[in-house]
Amino acid sequence: MKYFTPILFFALIGCKSVQQVNKQNVDNAITKNALKLLEDKRFHSVSIAVLKDGESTIKHFGELTIGKGNKPNDSTLYELASVTKTFTGYVAAKAVLDKKINLEDDIRIYLNEPYPNLEFKGEPIKIKHLITHTSGFPNFPIKSENKEAFFEGLKLIKIETKPGEVYYYSNTAPEVTAYILEKVYQKPFEELVTEFVLKPNKMSQTKFTLNENDRTRLVKGYNDKNELMPNFNRTLWGGISGLHATTPDLVKYMKLQLDQSNLIVKESHKKLYKEGLDFWEGYHWYIIEDNNRLMYRHHGGIYGMQNWFVIYPKQNIGISILTNTSFNETGEILEKVVDGLYNEINAN
Repeated sequence: MKYFTPILFFALIGCKSVQQVNKQNVDNAITKNALKLLEDKRFHSVSIAVLKDGESTIKHFGELTIGKGNKPNDSTLYELASVTKTFTGYVAAKAVLDKKINLEDDIRIYLNEPYPNLEFKGEPIKIKHLITHTSGFPNFPIKSENKEAFFEGLKLIKIETKPGEVYYYSNTAPEVTAYILEKVYQKPFEELVTEFVLKPNKMSQTKFTLNENDRTRLVKGYNDKNELMPNFNRTLWGGISGLHATTPDLVKYMKLQLDQSNLIVKESHKKLYKEGLDFWEGYHWYIIEDNNRLMYRHHGGIYGMQNWFVIYPKQNIGISILTNTSFNETGEILEKVVDGLYNEINAN
């Protein structure tokens, strides 16, 4: 046995060395891309989290308040905006597996009134249309000041295309989904997200409702004119937006989404609607598959901050990038940063 001990020792040292080199490469890639982003003076801070082969790296740069030098940290709370929709998709996928809903269901069987307007030439809007942005619903709810007004607004909608045929991004449809999920589980949507996603994955710093201490950690963002912007005020269920999270919690969410043994994840990643040669819609995931790259992603944009959340199952990589600024080109710029990060990380 003693003859093998030195070999085993050096093998372990070599393995550790490779892990350290890989982590250093990720660290360098994050720093390089973050500093390049901050050369654009419209950006003030950025937080980046990368998960590669189970190893996480989180780094923060810049300042949250212009002129204060207060760099974000692992306790900083960001608004996830539309990345919240992926949580809605997860709960919907669980409901399908629990046989609470069926993707082919006419959504009106779950509503309290007939809504004869929610069809096109006899073709009903189905659950699958809600979660793939193919329902024909308008982008923003006609009325959103409260839940009662929301349903009144539904009566004013005119569906002008056959459901399931045309992609049109809708912030109305996910709120209907959240309401339906509440109804079939007989629990508030916020509670469903907590019970099915947050608690099982120990995401204690991801939440809809903030207490006073949480609000001191919540990012206040800017537009491209350096004007301070308000935070989002949720008046509906939260199917479209409303979650807040720290970067370490988003790493936990990456681990969940990369767990292909999880049947809910597997269901939520199904390709439900094809939009192009290599582009599909899943349960509120945008799925891109070309050559050897398979990507599940979602963008989130709100008044004063934006983010991208992306996972690459084949490479076992997850990337989250968050910034405290929001203007028209922000999403496109952040997308390029994510692509650059992925290319550098995957090359090593």
